[in-house]
Formats: sequence, structure tokens, C-alpha cells
Amino acid sequence: MVEPGRTPPAAEPGSWDARALLAPKMPADRLRSWIITLAIGLIAGVVRIWDLGRATDKGTPVFDEKYYAIQAWQMLRNGGYEDNPGYEVVAHPPVGKQLIAIGEWIFGYSPWSWRIAAALAGTVMVVLLVRIARRLTRSTLLGAIAGVLLICDGVSHVQSRVGMLDIFQALFVLAAFALLLVDRDQMRARLAVVVAEGRIGDSRWGPRMGFRWWRFAAGLSLGLTCGVKWNGIYYIMAFGLLSVIWDALSRRTAGVERPWAGALVRDTVPALGSLLVLPIAVYFATWANWFASETATDRHAAIISEDVGLNFLPDPLRSLLFYQFNVLDFHTHLDTGSNPHPWESKPWAWPMGMRPMLYYYESGLTGCGESNCVQATMLLGTPAMWWLALPVAAWAAWRAVSRLDWRYTAVLVGYGAGYLPWFVNLDRQMYYFYATPMAPFMVLGIVLILGEILGAAQEHTERRKTGLLVVALYVGIVVANFVWLWPILNGNLITQELWQAELWLPSWR
Repeated sequence: MVEPGRTPPAAEPGSWDARALLAPKMPADRLRSWIITLAIGLIAGVVRIWDLGRATDKGTPVFDEKYYAIQAWQMLRNGGYEDNPGYEVVAHPPVGKQLIAIGEWIFGYSPWSWRIAAALAGTVMVVLLVRIARRLTRSTLLGAIAGVLLICDGVSHVQSRVGMLDIFQALFVLAAFALLLVDRDQMRARLAVVVAEGRIGDSRWGPRMGFRWWRFAAGLSLGLTCGVKWNGIYYIMAFGLLSVIWDALSRRTAGVERPWAGALVRDTVPALGSLLVLPIAVYFATWANWFASETATDRHAAIISEDVGLNFLPDPLRSLLFYQFNVLDFHTHLDTGSNPHPWESKPWAWPMGMRPMLYYYESGLTGCGESNCVQATMLLGTPAMWWLALPVAAWAAWRAVSRLDWRYTAVLVGYGAGYLPWFVNLDRQMYYFYATPMAPFMVLGIVLILGEILGAAQEHTERRKTGLLVVALYVGIVVANFVWLWPILNGNLITQELWQAELWLPSWR
């Protein structure tokens, strides 16, 4: 077993083994990087929270806030569960609504209070992305750029300013990804110790890696992901597979005789424990208040109905599963039908944001300098980033295959886990806000490409200067694009002429 925390001894001159396992060193500017991270996080917080309670339907929730803000308030009143018996309305697990309820508990029932948890979640995502991009690229500059780009992403911005669930799922997904990245680096450092000490050949499968707390924490985060929305299960599968593949490749780099078998024997069972069993346990734990209640939806279904089945399980668990199967049936048959929602969109429109989502619209107002003003909140990805999504994905796939660049592979896995599963049931009603967890991975893909344009920090050539210029110009375009869209992302009062000028494409209307 590898002793956690040990660093490998210096390798012999010309030796490749231990050094090959260790990723390039993190930049030496640790303190400065945290100052930059917190500064960008502060900017994100101001941008997310500024005038947070503005766009409302005469003081009431807008769009799906009408479900979640009210259900969160019910949780406060009832001790942690909703009192609406119709599962057609209570259609998601409790974690996201519990987080909304915290704001309502502290500040009372108001637009600001049912949105503040989302705003803080969006702010934390920016901080996380700065650290993730810095770890992926070993560049504080690129980490900072990632944070700026996520601040300027219209989807992340709007979802951070409404009392809905998707921003919380995006936060827990991104946290799990960050924790797995740290786990990868730590495991390679442990293997480097074994290589440097000449013990890598002691077993054909390689060494045992000890307990992996970072991966354990990732499992907790994935459980909370599922506790917000069920499609978190796809991230469990994707990140679990990614983690084991990373282990196998690390063992191969270390010179293990049978690296893939070693990963199967040494790593798969612990990975299943941390990234499958633990998330399932966390998911059921999120229903603690439901179990403790007497009047929650279907709480005693196993006692009063003969149709529940699963008689080998305890009655409370049977009742919960009965409730979950009803909700699953609702989601499965939530078809478009002959009367689709006017702002519904299918997943092929999401990567480039071709069909945004209008959350709120009111005209005939005053206060913009004219007699007929518009106030609207539209979920819209910043075109300077989202319109590049397909070329970025294509380049990432090329780099992942042709150069075996694990960073692009990791980004594609995170992006694909939030995107591809939606193609399974295309008859179901779908909306653009489902793409919220995809946004940070799109930003990471862009930042990796910007890193290639920028070149190595050691280069003091004309190429480096040109790269800096190109990157600066691109970031400036993104910021300018975000500023232009600001009025319709935040529900500001604007003229009819400006409203029409904001709608660039026919599909945005």
C-alpha cells in the first residue's frame, strides 16, 4: 500500500519513471492565485446578486419558480417536506428546494430570498471553475480567464438569479469533477513514490492505493446531484468510468505489468463504493424528512395500497419507491403532444443556444424614457461562447483521439454526461435550462483552446505576444457580448426598439 502524503524521492538523472507519473507542477503563485480567485468570486457575487429581486410577476415567482419557491416555503412550514399531494407538481427530490428554503428561512418569503441560494451557488461555481481550470492547465492566468468567461455566460447568470433547481445540480456536478481531478493528481503522486522506490514490480497489478478521501468527497457531491434531479445518475456513471480509466492509465504509465487488470482488481471495487454505493446512500438520506413525517406524499402507501409490491423491503422504503415510480412515470410520459410549450426546445438546439427560454415578459410599462417599455428575462447563452460550442467539441474530440490529451477527454465526458442522455426520449418536453450543467464544461473546453493559442509561459516570442493579443481580444468580445445582453438577462426596463435589437435570430422570438 502507498503511504498517503509522501512525495517521491528525486529520480536518477535521465530517469523517466517517477517524473512521467507526476503532472506538470502547479504554478508557484499559490497565494496570488487565491487572491485572484477570491477577487473573481467577489465580482461574480456582485454580478449574480445585483438587483436580484427585480424581475417578478407583480411580486410573485416567474416561470418554474412558481413551483420551487412555494414548495421550499412548504418545507419550512411542514418540517422538511412539501404538502402538495400531487406528484405531478412535486416532481423532483428535495435538495434543491431545501437550499432555496434556507434563503426563505433567513430572509422571509420574497423574490430576493427564494433566489439568494441560487445566486450563491452560481458564485461558488465561478470560484470552483477558476481552480479547476488552473489545475487542468497549470496556469493561473487561464484559471482566471475561465472564471471571467463563466461570469459572462448568460445561461449560468440567469439560472443563478432564479429560484429553480438546475444551478444547484450544476454546482454539485462541478464540485464532483473538481474533487476527482485532485484525486487523480494525488494518486499519480502516490504511484510516483512506488516507482521511485523501485517497488512497482512487487505485484503484476501494481500497488494498493489506500483510502481516497477526494474520491469519497466526490461521491458525496454526486449523491447531492441526484438529490437535486434524477439525471445526476448519468454523472455517476460517466465520472465513475472516467475515474477507473484514469487509474488504469496511471498504472500503465508507472510500468505496471497488467495495468487494466490492476485497475479492475485494485481500483474498481473501491470506486464503486465511493462513486455508486455512497451516492445512493446520500440520495436516500436526503429523504430523511420524508421518512420522519406522517403526512408526506405516499408516506404510507405500502400500508394502504395492495399495489405497492416489493414485500421483502421495509414499509417506509417500499412507500418511497412507490412514490418514486409514480414520479418516474410522470417524467417518462411528459410528452410534447399536439400542444407543445411555446419555448420548448430539443437537445440539438442547445449547444449553440438556438432556442432560448423566455422566463418573464411584460410590455406597456413606463420608466425607460418612453410610454411603452418592456421588461423581460430571457435565458440565453452568450453567443460569443455558445456559438462556438460545436467547433470546440470537435477540436476537443480531435485532441482527445489524436493526442490522447486526457484534459480534453475529461471535459468531453462532463459535457456529454449532461447532454447526450436527453436524446434517449425525444418525445419528452425539454427546455434550454436543462443545459445549465453543460456550461462550465463548455467554458473549460474554450479555455483549453485559448491555452494552446497562448502558448507556453516560458515563451517570450512574437508568437506568445500574438497569442496574448488574440486571447485578450476574445475575452473582451465575450465581456462586451454579455454587457449587451445584460438588460434581457436581468429584466431591466428597456424600450421596444432595444428589445427588438436584442433578439438577433428569428428563433429567439
